[in-house]
Amino acid sequence: MSGPLQGLRVADFSQLVQGPNATQQLADMGAEILKIEPLHGDWQRNWSLGDAWIDGESVSFLAFNRGKRSIALNLKDPRGKEIALRIIKSCDVLLENFRPGVMDRLGLGYETLANIHPKLIYCASCGWGQDGPYLTRPGQDLLAQAVAGVLSLQGKAGDPPSPVGMGIADLTASFHIVGAILAALYERNRTGIGQRIDINLLNSILSLATQEITLYLNTGKEPQRSAAGIGHPCVGAPMGVYKTKDGYIVVAMMPIGKIAELVGLSGWEGNDSRNVIENRDEIKRSLEPGFAQKTTAELVEIFLAADIWCAPVNSIPQMEHDPQVVHNKSIVSFDHPKVGRFRTIGPPAKFSRTPCEIERPPLLGEHAGAILHEMGFSGAEIDQLRKDGIVNQQDPA
Repeated sequence: MSGPLQGLRVADFSQLVQGPNATQQLADMGAEILKIEPLHGDWQRNWSLGDAWIDGESVSFLAFNRGKRSIALNLKDPRGKEIALRIIKSCDVLLENFRPGVMDRLGLGYETLANIHPKLIYCASCGWGQDGPYLTRPGQDLLAQAVAGVLSLQGKAGDPPSPVGMGIADLTASFHIVGAILAALYERNRTGIGQRIDINLLNSILSLATQEITLYLNTGKEPQRSAAGIGHPCVGAPMGVYKTKDGYIVVAMMPIGKIAELVGLSGWEGNDSRNVIENRDEIKRSLEPGFAQKTTAELVEIFLAADIWCAPVNSIPQMEHDPQVVHNKSIVSFDHPKVGRFRTIGPPAKFSRTPCEIERPPLLGEHAGAILHEMGFSGAEIDQLRKDGIVNQQDPA
C-alpha cells in the first residue's frame, strides 16, 4: 500500500457499518487492518442490503471491508483470547463497536489493555454512549435517526416522519471515528501515551443536524417541513426540487425574479429575494409551471449561463454516467476470488505524493495462517488451532 498511513496497524473488532467503514477509510489510506471476526464472520457476511448476494458473498460486506486481512477467532476460548492479545500488542489502534461492556467481559477492555500496552489508541463506538439510561438498549442507525429528531426534518409537510434513505448515522459516526483516531495518534506523537476514544451514533447524527438544532435552541422556532418540496425545513422559496418536461432539477437560494424570468413567467420582476419563508409553498408552486415547459438539460444550460445555482436530479443509474462523477473516477473496481469484478465507490480523498490504493475485501479468516505466523505461532500450533476450532479460515479458490 502507498497511502499516507503506511505503517499504521489497526486491530479491528468492529462489524456492520460504522466501524468497518472507518477502517476501510484507514485501509484506503495505507493502514494495515487486521479484521478480527467471530468464527461465523462479521454480521454483514450473513446479511446484505436489499438481500443482494453475488455467489454467496454479501454486497454489504464487500462494500465496507476492502483492503483488510481477516482472522476468525473464538474469543471465548483462552487460546483465542491469547491470539487476540498478541495481535493487539502489535497494533497502534484498536476499534470495537460491541455493546458497552462486551470487551470488558472478554478480558479485552480498555483498562486491561492500557496496562499492558500504554501506547494503544482504543476507540469504542456504540449506539447511545458508554453509560446512561439507554445503556442496555440496542443501538442502530434508524433508531438513532429517530431519537435525534432527524425524521422530522425529512419529506413534505403532512407526511409521516421520514428516515434518510441511507445509513447516515452509521456513516457519520465512521467519519468521526477516523478523525478522532488520527487526532489521538497526533497527540500520542507528542506524549508517547495512548488513550480511549468513545464515539456513538446519537452524538454523531446530532452533530450532523447542528444548524437546524441550534436554530431551535436559540429561537424556539421548530423547523417546519415544506409541503411543496423546498427540501429544507428552515429555508424558503425558491429553493427546491422542480419537475421538468423529462425529469427533475434542483435550484438553490437564488433571486425569485430572475428564476421566473428564465422560465418565462411574469409578475415577479424586480423581486430579488432569495429566501422567502412566508408563503414559500405558494411561491414555489407558482414557479413550477415554467419549469415543466423545458427539459432538465435545457434548464441547466439556461440557468448556468445566468449563474443560477442548479443541478439535475440524477437517479442512481444517471449518476453513474454523470460527467463529473466519471471525471473524478469516483467509481472503482477490484477483482474478488468469488464474485469476480466488483464495482463500488472509491476513497474520496486525493493525496499528491501518497495516493490511496484499494484492495479487495478478505474471505472469512483468509489471513489466519499468515497473521498467526507473524504472532509467533509455529506451523504445528496453527494446524492444531484450526483443528480445535479456535480459528476459522477460508482459502481463495
